[in-house]
Formats: sequence, structure tokens, C-alpha cells
Amino acid sequence: MFTGLIEEVGVLRGVSTGGEVMVLRIAASVIMDDLKIGDSVSVNGVCLTATTLGDDFFTADVMPQTYRNTNLKDLRTGSKINLERAMASGGRFGGHIVQGHADGIGTIKSVKRDQNAVVFEISSDVKSMFKYIIPKGSITIDGISLTVVNTTGTSFSVSVIPHTLGETVLGYKRAGDTVNIECDVLGKYVDHLLHYGSAAGNEEDKPSGISKDFLAANGFV
Repeated sequence: MFTGLIEEVGVLRGVSTGGEVMVLRIAASVIMDDLKIGDSVSVNGVCLTATTLGDDFFTADVMPQTYRNTNLKDLRTGSKINLERAMASGGRFGGHIVQGHADGIGTIKSVKRDQNAVVFEISSDVKSMFKYIIPKGSITIDGISLTVVNTTGTSFSVSVIPHTLGETVLGYKRAGDTVNIECDVLGKYVDHLLHYGSAAGNEEDKPSGISKDFLAANGFV
């Protein structure tokens, strides 16, 4: 599990590909302090596993499922990369619960300054995500924990402070660039519980008993 607070911006030093398989060689410094082979690392918001370690780099494998559903396939040698180690037990929880499981790819429609902030408008063809994207709700963009400003159902916007721009890859992003999007996992679980057993399936798939009527009757909505 991650928090969405980026620890450092690494640099892709090399990438080998074969079909929809990749091996990334990423230069880093801060996260190398206690990184071990087998540890999870959020790489632009995607949970990968460190497979080899050097003094100032680590490598990670990208499997076909990840290749198809994230923007890691767009990386080139020299690309800047957001990096975060898994959350340490007992550490401060400054962002929100981030799994590193991207729900889809978004495209930056516009980048506009709003006094001391910069507003990014992001669209996506993955329409199923938008039921989880709500104003003032949490969202993860390339591994960064951000707050949704508003949404139209086909795009949404986030407002970014100067510190975040300077310490993450968002400072290098422009209109037309892609980003990895992860919606708030709490919304996904609630949605699943509300609809579990509602579709035809195995006899064991019984409704959970949690419904809109149940929530209304108990004062939740």
C-alpha cells in the first residue's frame, strides 16, 4: 500500500522490451536507502517489484496486463518517473490509500494557471471510472494523491500547488500527455457491495443485504 506522496523523481536509464513485456532500469537515490529485492515500488502510480538492485538504480519487470492498461509503455530512456516506496507501518498517512493498481489511462486536455496553482483537466476513454470520481474526492494521478475539483462525466480536473509541481513529474507534463489514474479504493468496495449478487451468476452469489433502500432506511443517505 502507498500514500500517494511521491518520495523522489527518478530517471529511466534503460528499457528492454519484447512484445508486451518490459524490463525498466530506473535511476534513484532517496528510495535506494533501504530498498530490497522483492520490495514494492510505485512507479508512476503502478505497483512494481524491485528485481535487481545497484548502488543508484533498480530494475522492475512489467507484465502484459500492466503494459496494456498503463502508460508505462510510453516511457523512453530519460523519462522522469514518480517513485514511492510502500508505506511503512507506523508512518504518517499524509495522502490516501493508494494500491498502485491503475484503473486506466487518462489524457491531459489542458493545463491552466490559477494564481499560485495549476489546474489540469484530464479525460479518459475508460468511462467506468467516472462513477468513482467525485468533487473533493481523492484520486491518484501518476502515483500522486490529489483532490478532484470537478468532473463532467467525461473529464475531471485537479488543482496542483507549486510544491507538488516541483517535486513530481506533473511539472513536466503538457496537454496531450498521458497519465495513470487510480480511483479511490473505498468507492470501489462500496460499489461492489451494493451490486454484489445483483447479476445472474452462481447460486452462491446472494445479495449482500446492502442496498440503497437499506442505506436510506438506516440514515446513511
